[in-house]
Amino acid sequence: MPAYERLVVDTNVVLSGILFADSIPARALLKAQIGTILTSETTRLELVEVLGRSRFDRYVERDIRQRLVEEYINASVAVDIPYPIRACRDPHDDKFLEVAVHGHANLIVTGDQDLLALHPFHGIDLLTPAEYLRQQ
Repeated sequence: MPAYERLVVDTNVVLSGILFADSIPARALLKAQIGTILTSETTRLELVEVLGRSRFDRYVERDIRQRLVEEYINASVAVDIPYPIRACRDPHDDKFLEVAVHGHANLIVTGDQDLLALHPFHGIDLLTPAEYLRQQ
């Protein structure tokens, strides 16, 4: 089984992991912390914006979400994106491919079918949170 040392976790997995502490995405997010989680300015900004939405107040208080996002960002490694990558059928998901390629990741953890359809992408595995948890 591969050892994933450098990985990208898409926004929806992080969101689910923060909002639902006992979920598969939460367990995958916890496991990902063993390695190096890669982000970019674009993925960090998206996470801050999405988790700041008031519709999530009913799950986790806003100040707690903000603190958890800050901890996640502080624990991640920022990757510079010297050139764009256009490969996903949903162009909004290309940002995760950019982080993975430019950050030399071995894995993207995602539940997004548009990304999963690219598995593997330039030698980078794309796995759902459940598939990632089954890896050693």
